[in-house]
Amino acid sequence: METDKRPPAGGGDGCLVGVIRVPVKIVAVLVVLPVRVVWELLVAGGRAAHRHVLGPLYVHVVEPLLRALGWLLATLFKLVFVWPWVGLWRYVLIPVGEGLAWLGRGLYDQVLAPAGRFLGAYVLRPLGEALAWLGRGGMRYLLAPLAQGVGWIVWALGMTLFVWPWVGLWRYVLAPVGRGIAWLAAVFHRYVLQPVWLGFLWLVVAVYRYLLRPVGLGFVWSAVAVYRYVLRPVGLGFVWLAVAVYRYVLRPVGVGLGWLAVALYRYVLAPAGRVLVWAWHVAGLITAALWRGLKWVGRVLIGWPASWVYRHVLTPAGHAVREVWRTGRAAVREARASVRRALFGTPPVEPARSRARTLGSTTAADAAPADEISLPRRQG
Repeated sequence: METDKRPPAGGGDGCLVGVIRVPVKIVAVLVVLPVRVVWELLVAGGRAAHRHVLGPLYVHVVEPLLRALGWLLATLFKLVFVWPWVGLWRYVLIPVGEGLAWLGRGLYDQVLAPAGRFLGAYVLRPLGEALAWLGRGGMRYLLAPLAQGVGWIVWALGMTLFVWPWVGLWRYVLAPVGRGIAWLAAVFHRYVLQPVWLGFLWLVVAVYRYLLRPVGLGFVWSAVAVYRYVLRPVGLGFVWLAVAVYRYVLRPVGVGLGWLAVALYRYVLAPAGRVLVWAWHVAGLITAALWRGLKWVGRVLIGWPASWVYRHVLTPAGHAVREVWRTGRAAVREARASVRRALFGTPPVEPARSRARTLGSTTAADAAPADEISLPRRQG
């Protein structure tokens, strides 16, 4: 193929690429080409179904049904939820509200406002002034002395019932009892609690000094010795081993794997990808050519023969059948007319003008049926 004669991209990839490219091309053509053919057939079938079935079905069936359903739902919604409330608001609530407002304004203007002005001017104002005068006089000459006397009585009762008993209880009962309890608490603290507390502190100091401190120091010395002579050497050895494993094992293996991955990508995956892309485009071209060839073969093997058969066989045969049918039908009509004349006699002869315009007969008595344009005459 001409594509194989081109120099490889990137200045040449070597013999390894040439050895790998040929099997990859063969596999790509054997695998990708059928997949592309099937894909093109599915795409063509889907487009044809959408163009000739789904599109007209949606345009002529589904869309009118959806529009009719939307109009029906909108009309039902208006009938159930809009128009009743609009009619209620427009023809019931608004007139009733306007009537109530007019009635309220008339009642206020003609009844309540005059009554309020009359009551305020001639009843409530004089009554308020009289009550204010009585209140000032009663407060000065009656309520003030009475309030002073009641206040003195309440103060005396409060002192007698709520102050002096509590003062006496505190002075002669609670204060002596409190002082005695305080003296007993001081004695108990000096001669009981303080010696017990000092003994407990001495015991705690002795336990710390002669037991806990030596044990803690021994535990600390043991931990320091274990860290210095066991854990630190083991940790240093583990770190050295990890560094050695990384330096002499993991790093060379990682570098080798990186080189292997780069070489695999550069000399295997990239050429294989380019070959697959090329095979996909070639498969597309081959599929398009096959599709055009199939269309041409279908047009030649099916379309043209069918058109020729329809034009040169079926159409003349249809015309011949139509001529035979019309001739037979005319003969049958003539035979029925002859039988009718033989049995019932000849009917009265109509004028040629009226006979020619009779709707019951196809032709006049003296007119022959017009010749049909037959196939040979049309071809000639």
